[in-house]
Amino acid sequence: MTKAKFKLKVYSERCKDCGICFEFCPKNNLKPGEDGTPEMIDYEACTGCKLCEYLCPDFAIQVWKDEEEERKEKTSE
Repeated sequence: MTKAKFKLKVYSERCKDCGICFEFCPKNNLKPGEDGTPEMIDYEACTGCKLCEYLCPDFAIQVWKDEEEERKEKTSE
């Protein structure tokens, strides 16, 4: 069984570059992108805990399981 991959969507028009997501990521897996908004460093390292999403005061982050990866997991079992 392979590890699930997660996707990250950042709504840059809402993001105020507060840095909360960077501070609370348990895997230190977020970095500032060119415009300062968070980017995932390694999609395979993401645990999908959604702390960045839950703690974002501006609702600028969304994390979800990659459905394509989930289908691959199910067909390989």
